[in-house]
Amino acid sequence: LTVNCLDRHVEKSPNRVALIWERDEPGTAVHVTYRELLDLTCRLANTLKKYGIQKGDRVAIYMSVSPLSVAAMLACARIGAVHTVVFAGFSAESLAGRIMDSGCKAVITYNQGVRGGRTTELKTTVDEAVKNCPSIKHVFVAQRTDNKVQMHDHDIPLEEEMARAASVCPPEIMDSEDMLFMLYTSGSTGKPKGIVHTQAGYLLYAALTHKYVFDYQQGDVFGCVADIGWITGHSYVVYGPLCNGATSVLFESTPVYPDPGRYWEVVQRLKINQFYGAPTAIRLLLNYGEEWVKKYDRSSLKTLGSVGEPINNEAWQWFYHVVGEGRCTLVDTWWQTETGGICIAPRPSEKKAEIVPAMAMRPFFGIVPVLMDENGKVIEGNDVSGALCIAQPWPGMARTIYGDQQRFVDAYFKAYPGYYFTGDGAYRNKKGYYQITGRMDDVINISGHRLGTAEIEDAMADHPEVPETAVIGYPHKIKGEGAFAFIVLKEQTAHIDRVKEELKTIVATKIAKYAVPDHILVVKRLPKTRSGKIMRRLLRKVVTEQSSNMGDVTTLDDPSVVKEILDAYQKYKEKSSL
Repeated sequence: LTVNCLDRHVEKSPNRVALIWERDEPGTAVHVTYRELLDLTCRLANTLKKYGIQKGDRVAIYMSVSPLSVAAMLACARIGAVHTVVFAGFSAESLAGRIMDSGCKAVITYNQGVRGGRTTELKTTVDEAVKNCPSIKHVFVAQRTDNKVQMHDHDIPLEEEMARAASVCPPEIMDSEDMLFMLYTSGSTGKPKGIVHTQAGYLLYAALTHKYVFDYQQGDVFGCVADIGWITGHSYVVYGPLCNGATSVLFESTPVYPDPGRYWEVVQRLKINQFYGAPTAIRLLLNYGEEWVKKYDRSSLKTLGSVGEPINNEAWQWFYHVVGEGRCTLVDTWWQTETGGICIAPRPSEKKAEIVPAMAMRPFFGIVPVLMDENGKVIEGNDVSGALCIAQPWPGMARTIYGDQQRFVDAYFKAYPGYYFTGDGAYRNKKGYYQITGRMDDVINISGHRLGTAEIEDAMADHPEVPETAVIGYPHKIKGEGAFAFIVLKEQTAHIDRVKEELKTIVATKIAKYAVPDHILVVKRLPKTRSGKIMRRLLRKVVTEQSSNMGDVTTLDDPSVVKEILDAYQKYKEKSSL
């Protein structure tokens, strides 16, 4: 696999630029050639081997986006180890959970991270996490800043070791179905699941979708601004582009640092040809007005892409007309951690084929989408909506959930036997094009990050004064969806505000800052069926103000609870100017 991503390009054109690292500090881009990246990868691989990492071992990577974090992924692949990248914004507890579930032998991290002008304590977080992880033998620590961090017996200064290591490391021979990496994603139950991708099929699919969806041509500069902690970073920052011998941009910063012109300044300076980002960032920038975009020359752009959540029409129009000046192809791409790569997108297609705003439209080669009704029957014809399933296997599909094949089968293949169920609903329009309408389960999408509401509920349940919680998603102007929490308190405590602040801290500590609910509403009780199941559907109706249309409430244990919650919501709304 790394031979496909590195060695074969080094043989033909060693000085071609593989990575352009757009560091957090504006204007300080670092160019890394294919030869240099192979050298970094081999030295890191030899360092891992020296400390006992072998084929099949799992290694956690807790790093911000950089050439070294890419080399860490490739070094694992080179020696046949399995990497699991954990987004560097996750808490120590989230990191520990992933390390324990996958049985990692080592962690690779930085002393600190740098993002949006702020430093984050990565090493400290790792120290906190590995206290409870007996499987960890070593922590490799690289330096992103000059600040010293405390080093323990099992800590190894990474760059010092790499400087001493040999720059040649023969690649491990792998079977096409050997594990390449695991990546944890949220499901509708509390525990994140380790999605497993294998060697050949994953790489083939990432490379083909990168080439054909974005019309990538040799010599183009491909700018995917995703973090490597997400599947988008794996497939379209690292594996797809490198397999195609591309020049890939690593974006370490945020869209608004040092100002809201950052993306477009980078496009101008690095002459980016394809720009791939998230609708949440576009919605954020749209609020700052067009001048930040128009200030910079975007004539290098040929293709724009959107990923992570369905893009709304307003954001699509702004992206297309303001950023792309109405002359760039805009691909709204639908796919998932589980699919390995893009499954539905407007391109590839016939030349100049129509693109409908805010629609993913066309299935990629080999993808056979079907819509299913409530009875598990395939819905034929057009202008119809249903559960989005895929009818045939494809090379990039996940192979299992690590350590839990049964959960894999239950989550994806049980609801509609013989089909892969995506968890999303979709609409097929009159012309047969697909539009994704959103999740069909208790999973929400906050700023493009997928999060099971059960995870937030589980975190809040740890508060001694909060016996019951229910979290739902509601439409949010910038983030797409936000989390809205309903909580029941033990005693009618006087310290409601204190409890709310404590709950926010708990969620940030147990999961990550982005998971913290925007709103927390105290209610006397939650709407439950006679069997004790919380009816989140009703809570959604309250928050989206469709209370006149509550649907069937006869299954509720006590239907009067609905009015109780509506009253509490109205009071809260008046008080907090929702």
